[in-house]
Amino acid sequence: MPWCDSRQLLMAGRLTMAQKKSPGTAGPKAETAVRRVPMREFSRSLPMSLLRAREAVMRHFRPSLRNHGLTEQQWRILRALASIDAIEVTELAHVAFLLGPSLSRILRDLEARHLIERRVAKADLRRGVVSISAKGLKLIEAVAPSSEAIYDAITRRYGARKLAELQDMLGALEASLSELRAVGEVE
Repeated sequence: MPWCDSRQLLMAGRLTMAQKKSPGTAGPKAETAVRRVPMREFSRSLPMSLLRAREAVMRHFRPSLRNHGLTEQQWRILRALASIDAIEVTELAHVAFLLGPSLSRILRDLEARHLIERRVAKADLRRGVVSISAKGLKLIEAVAPSSEAIYDAITRRYGARKLAELQDMLGALEASLSELRAVGEVE
């Protein structure tokens, strides 16, 4: 795969002039040092493409969430809980893609705001079960119109068909990779 030089990275907006200059260069036309590695261009790596796309989407949702006093992670948890009766905390971490320590802190905050309810699992007293509270559901209902308006704007801009295809492709990618063992993963 072709390597890119610093001009390509600068034009793509991936490097800044504040980064280290190449040795032996000086003056206003000095180029940024680029470490050449036998890999695809950084801007074409799948994880970075997905992160950029996620950021482009979330940039539209964050102001609405902030207006309702929510973080992205809190919203993710409330949205997950709104679609079920109750869930074990470990399963919620998996569903919401959050690490245990982060989830514990977020659940504490949501519980303090009376947006969720926690109890102990009847089958195993060591396990916690979480559900959304009536106040949490009211907050979801308050945020929903803004959230749906953002989805509508994204759909109009990107196209309903393309958005549906993108979601299908992302689902297929996830399913395909879930069957593939990660490098260094132990069975």
